[in-house]
Amino acid sequence: MFSSWQLIKKYADYYLTASNGKGHGIHSPFVYDFVRHVLIDKRNFYAYGQVEALRRKLLQNETVLEVEDFGAGSTISKTNQRSIASIARHAAKSKKMAQLLFRIVNYYQPETILELGTSLGISTAYMAMANPQARIITAEGSTAISEQAKINFQSLQLSTIEQVTGNFDDTLPGILTTLPKLDLAFIDGNHRYEPTVGYFNQLLPSLHAKSVVIFDDIHWSADMERAWNAIRENSAVHLSIDLFFIGLVFFSDQFKVKQHFTIRF
Repeated sequence: MFSSWQLIKKYADYYLTASNGKGHGIHSPFVYDFVRHVLIDKRNFYAYGQVEALRRKLLQNETVLEVEDFGAGSTISKTNQRSIASIARHAAKSKKMAQLLFRIVNYYQPETILELGTSLGISTAYMAMANPQARIITAEGSTAISEQAKINFQSLQLSTIEQVTGNFDDTLPGILTTLPKLDLAFIDGNHRYEPTVGYFNQLLPSLHAKSVVIFDDIHWSADMERAWNAIRENSAVHLSIDLFFIGLVFFSDQFKVKQHFTIRF
């Protein structure tokens, strides 16, 4: 993981060199459409208030969970005690990023969604509420966190979310046998090069021309930057968008030449 000052410097470099965040000067019609109708959509959608009210409750919840950690740097799972408030503060997707996920799902209306890394279910809830008809499967390594996410889904009356618990290395192959077609995937799990690239390679047979795969924390470490670069250079990827905190890859052959965009957000 990069140090705080390294991340600040990287973000400053990104902000100064990225394309205009309002779409000016972007010549790709697809990316311009994404910026205008998704990235900078300022509408206050119905789901925002409900999910953020849940987040505020979680930030006040000092209940301690026994958490198995399969994340970055882990060769075997570790167990540690963490409060729900701490998880909500440090592991849940920020309001800005979670609401962007809502807008992506709301605009493109994927019918099948896979999330690797449920955490407390904030991002899952946003995506589920953006398209209530979608089939959404979310996977989490920690049993205790997965159980808390289930409680959170129930509080929002989200009854169609399918939860899978366990190490992604063990659970992902089984999940994919039930998803012959995958429209959207959000990868927010083990933030290392080999697992991240491995997950992507496992998803590839289920992806199609209109799929989008979103990766979290692409500049979190040198390992994640290497994974992001390898993924966007994959021959199946025709277009990528780097928003610093997340990266998106698209597969449509309407993009005649491979294109990479870095956009201010």
